[in-house]
Amino acid sequence: MTAEHTLPSPSNSFADKAGQVREGETLDIKALSQWLSDHVPELSGQPEITQYSGGASNWTYCLTFPEAASTSVILRRAPAGTKAKGAHDMGREYRLQQALKPAYPLVPDMIAHCDDTSIIGSEFYLMEKLNGIIPRKNLPRGLVLSEQQVRLLCLNAIDSLIHLHSVDIEQANLTHLGKGEGYIERQINGWTKRYTQARTWNVPKAHKVINWLENNLPDRERICLTHNDFRFDNLVLSPDDPIQIIGVLDWELATLGDPLMDLGNSLAYWVEAQDDFMAKSTRRQPTHLNGMLRRDEVIDYYLERTGLDSVDFTFYQVYGLFRLAGIVQQIYYRYHHGQTRNPAFKHIWLYVHYLLYRCNKLMKR
Repeated sequence: MTAEHTLPSPSNSFADKAGQVREGETLDIKALSQWLSDHVPELSGQPEITQYSGGASNWTYCLTFPEAASTSVILRRAPAGTKAKGAHDMGREYRLQQALKPAYPLVPDMIAHCDDTSIIGSEFYLMEKLNGIIPRKNLPRGLVLSEQQVRLLCLNAIDSLIHLHSVDIEQANLTHLGKGEGYIERQINGWTKRYTQARTWNVPKAHKVINWLENNLPDRERICLTHNDFRFDNLVLSPDDPIQIIGVLDWELATLGDPLMDLGNSLAYWVEAQDDFMAKSTRRQPTHLNGMLRRDEVIDYYLERTGLDSVDFTFYQVYGLFRLAGIVQQIYYRYHHGQTRNPAFKHIWLYVHYLLYRCNKLMKR
């Protein structure tokens, strides 16, 4: 995409930085250093460890090695506590990105994988640290983009998702990632089961939403590579030109699935400037900025670019919101049972109520 635009002067101060490791989520630095010495000798010495605050699912750390010219790499590991079957599979996430990199350059380089859970209490892998800006709830202080620049960033993000959906999965040797046909029905059944199993006394049973999804399955699906967590806070922007995307992170949920389901997942997180108070209070990406497309505009842009203009998108939006309710409830389940102490999770059961309300509102259209 080409357009004239003026950007603020490049500044490393805008680049994303990790912070203090959360209580209860420290790594065994002695065991980790020994494993690194044995398996990744170029990363020598004891690393300085910091942690990224955004990880509500897998835990993500930055390891900086003073004895290796202050080289920094990223470590990803599963959280503690009960995990849904097939979730938090670090080996799968590592191998997927390794295979995808040649076809989709926005994937970081993979460095090493460890399946020995005795080292730090979980499988983990190391990957390249992309030095750039991660647009979380708000852009970094001091980084101001015009309305035109925000729009270009938004379109670049959607185009990056469209690019992913166009990857030749056979050529990339990724056909083993999913079961193929019947994906939509499997997702509805799977998220129904996950929500039900993670349900606590303080959230609804969601029977109305579940029944509606089961009775409104689309009569066609297309299978491609899907990310299933494609949000702005999983994108890395160039520090020199912040409307350009240089990386896509967090491939835990990627699989072979339906691209419209993937877009529905993304839109579940898309909070607009005119949304209600509850939506705004849960916003975690800067989709409220002047220049960002509204949800209906995102849908229209995606469908037009992919030649699917005639599709009714309601099912995919309801699915995305219900799936997010399931994810949130799984996280709350861990907090409710004392498997994580992250205080950010204490009241997120209220968000489950809100997401189901949004589902019901869409279903009445």
